[in-house]
Amino acid sequence: MQAFHADAHSLALPPGHRFPQSKYRLLREQLEADPQGLRIRAAEPASEGELLLAHTPDYVDAVLQGTLSAAQQREIGFPWSPSMAQRSRCSVGATLMAARAALAEGVAANLAGGTHHAYADKGSGYCVFNDVAVAARQMQAEWHRQRRELLRVLVIDLDVHQGNGTAAIFAQDSTVFTFSMHGARNFPFRKEPSDLDVDLPDGCTDEPYLAALDEALDQVWARWPLPGLAFYLAGADPHEGDRLGRLKLTTEGLRERDRRVFAALRRRQVPVAVSMAGGYGHELSTTVAVQVNTLREAAHSWAAWQAGG
Repeated sequence: MQAFHADAHSLALPPGHRFPQSKYRLLREQLEADPQGLRIRAAEPASEGELLLAHTPDYVDAVLQGTLSAAQQREIGFPWSPSMAQRSRCSVGATLMAARAALAEGVAANLAGGTHHAYADKGSGYCVFNDVAVAARQMQAEWHRQRRELLRVLVIDLDVHQGNGTAAIFAQDSTVFTFSMHGARNFPFRKEPSDLDVDLPDGCTDEPYLAALDEALDQVWARWPLPGLAFYLAGADPHEGDRLGRLKLTTEGLRERDRRVFAALRRRQVPVAVSMAGGYGHELSTTVAVQVNTLREAAHSWAAWQAGG
């Protein structure tokens, strides 16, 4: 299975900043040491034209040229630097490459991504550009050029935080179905309506979480035609050891979550590009372990695709 990374460019963060940027390198290094069928490649940066498929020209220009205001940088949560802009472009590029690989092979991954708080005209919550929104629109354009057909896209967002930016970007787009299952009392405190939102109480454990997921997926299949491509945001932040998540899923509970998502998509022959999204463990090794499990389950599903099962 192909997996793409974009950790070569670092953020110039002040001491004590709580964004765990080292987890992306640690995840890649662990997978490179024991790939188990993963083919890991560095991502190419998204082009300005690709970014403009989901973002306004003024915002794209401000990020790329370094003219973000102090208020805009505070809302994103990162200070601007040339490396920050390039890192953001490469993170989107990794999802673009994963989406193309998924359409060709069934399953592929971005070792980062899932920047679902970015709106068309602004970034927020450690998200500069919305990688899934850009990739969804680019894949739709490429699909139409090649096949003269409409590509319907499903977003399955299981990060603990609601995918507000993604919901807002696709609010009037009937070709993209957005599903977000998240902590009701967690960030963002003003949520945008997705096509399907499932709010969970603080302290939600494995059994009620998985029951809610099964019910929600049944609703997706009942309410919407089968998509030609899915994006799965497999956040590690519902884990019981997460600093920001407020839910109580175990490591095995999250692995079962991943199994169920991949199996549901595979049964319906829906290709999927998976991204890691959030994860802020008290112990960073715990977050990385959850993400490794997600990628192992993705690789198992990819192998089943190749075997025709």
